[in-house]
Amino acid sequence: MGRILAIDYGRKRTGLAATDPLRITAQPLETIPTHTLTDWLTGYFAHEQVDTVVLGYPRQMSGEESESMNYIRPFISQFKKQFPERQLVMYDERFTSVLAHQAMLTGGMKKKQRQDKAVVDKIAACIILEDYLEYQSQSLNL
Repeated sequence: MGRILAIDYGRKRTGLAATDPLRITAQPLETIPTHTLTDWLTGYFAHEQVDTVVLGYPRQMSGEESESMNYIRPFISQFKKQFPERQLVMYDERFTSVLAHQAMLTGGMKKKQRQDKAVVDKIAACIILEDYLEYQSQSLNL
């Protein structure tokens, strides 16, 4: 069983988080320029066993897809072609940036650190992953 990797995809920056090998905890990894994401994934997959990739699914409050999907869809197609052996799961990312800011406040981060969007992106990816793990856990207990 491999890790689960989470992606908070953005036009400029992409936040990344991963589970431990036993899929118990989620840790933020880093934030990278989005145009380097495919190369980053290739390198990461070469060194880490990853079975599932969870991609933040941007939705509006009504539940409809947000406009962000227009630039995420090409990435999804490219991912499926380049990494067909990996499962790609779309997972609702509503409120993750807000939750990331709250986590930073609760954690006592200084204002300058909280304004660093790269930090917010990798924490948002971690929140997506934690939510996904919780969802999986609840599904198993039904």
